[in-house]
Amino acid sequence: MSTNQPPQAADTTVSGGGAPDARQLRAILITVSIALMAVIASVSGLNVAQTHMAVEFDASQTTVLWIINIYTLALAALLLPLGAIGDRLGRKPMLITGLVVFGAAGVVAGLAPSAGVMIAARVAAGISAAMIMPITLAVITSTFPEEERGKAIGVWTGVAGGGGILGMFLSALLVDVADWRWLFVLPVVLVVVALAMTLKSVPNSRERSLHTFDTIGALISTIAVIGLIFVLQEGPERGWTAPITLISLAVGVVAAIAFVAWELHRRDAALLDVRLFRERALAGGSITLLVVFGVQAGIAVVLFPFFQAVLGWSGLLSTVAMMPMAVMMMMTSNLAAKMAAKIGARSTMTVGVAVATLGLALMALFVSVDGGYLSILAGMLAMGIGMGLSMTPSTEAITSSLPRAKQGVASALNDVTREFGTALGVAMLGALLANGYRSAIDDKLDGIPGEAADTAREGIANAIEVAPKTGSHAQDLIHAAQQSFVDGWQQAMWIGAAVMAALLVHVVLRGPKSTAPLRPDDEAAPEAGAAESVAAR
Repeated sequence: MSTNQPPQAADTTVSGGGAPDARQLRAILITVSIALMAVIASVSGLNVAQTHMAVEFDASQTTVLWIINIYTLALAALLLPLGAIGDRLGRKPMLITGLVVFGAAGVVAGLAPSAGVMIAARVAAGISAAMIMPITLAVITSTFPEEERGKAIGVWTGVAGGGGILGMFLSALLVDVADWRWLFVLPVVLVVVALAMTLKSVPNSRERSLHTFDTIGALISTIAVIGLIFVLQEGPERGWTAPITLISLAVGVVAAIAFVAWELHRRDAALLDVRLFRERALAGGSITLLVVFGVQAGIAVVLFPFFQAVLGWSGLLSTVAMMPMAVMMMMTSNLAAKMAAKIGARSTMTVGVAVATLGLALMALFVSVDGGYLSILAGMLAMGIGMGLSMTPSTEAITSSLPRAKQGVASALNDVTREFGTALGVAMLGALLANGYRSAIDDKLDGIPGEAADTAREGIANAIEVAPKTGSHAQDLIHAAQQSFVDGWQQAMWIGAAVMAALLVHVVLRGPKSTAPLRPDDEAAPEAGAAESVAAR
């Protein structure tokens, strides 16, 4: 482990001055999992209400996408700075503040009279989510003893990985049986429960550093993340060569380079010591999470149109169809901690990535219009198992690479990696699917009226919508669009499998050899008499 850390110390205590007992550890884990679920469910929940928002607010598709994406943009941009601030000011106060603001933002969003108010509420929710998300993991890594930490991280990664799908299912259910505004009830209820449990059960911990807060690094990192995430979110909609896309890419890349240079200059006083990426654990864990979450998000982009446009299922039934993958992911995230303890982190990650790669290959091989859901079920299950086995040791590798007093930063880095992976996967696999669909359908439009053929080239949903206007060609056009979608699916899945295969080679050769326990902070600077340990309920 690197010893180039700032002199600092942190301690975690509970009321009564002792370490948390098994009962309190269980309460802490339940609390942070509920808080995390509120944040994760809000990432994808509004996707099922796009049409409803467009009609009620009389909003364009661009405005609706901003309502959805601004939350993720604010969340990703502020994870590192707010994670570091939580380390300094106290993790419990930061979590409480985040929960209060998040709940208030949910109430405002649920009652929003206009798109402008909704966007403002989503910005506030994204900022508060950036206060909550890294702290939930930091509380686990700074509170749980070494022998229990892996299992707790397994629960956390299961919620983080499967929570999005579960959130979409509950959101679709609420839209079907009630009203789209009820989508905000679930996160608010979760936040209220988490807040009450936080006040009762979660201990506080914070660190005192001899160095001032890296304000410049925090600002540069925020600019870098905004620029790069904006490109990935808006590129498919605005065009990859549009001026605003290219400008955002340039700003993001320049800011990212400037951030690395500044952090190397700050060295021990850095917001994030980038020198630690020389270590296998941090680099390997980050790369694995980036790719795995990218593929997972990309799979969702492919699966929902398949269920809805090819199989003709409702949004609710489509989310139900995703649940087996989410359940397997959440179950194996727990199993991964036990496997890593027995056979090592790298071996567990290797098995996970290999099984996930197999899942992609199975879907690419067997997906068909006639085979329907059963043609992809085996691949979905394998994907869920593989992602669950790879995410837990990857997360633990990242958090164990930084000292206990920097767990807010470590957790934020873990979360930023997930957000980047998600945005990258959606952009890449979505573009591959769209290009594959257009290439395949071009050869199947003979006899289709010109205007209808042009509409059909835009996507499978467009083809199905315009099909009734083509008279006797309607069924032929629908069948052509469905088959072309499957052809595009196969292309996207094979490329995804190739990316996962490359990751597999990397993990085998350069994956973390083991998951080291968190290094006590006082080992980094035993001479730092000015460093204080602060703990308060």
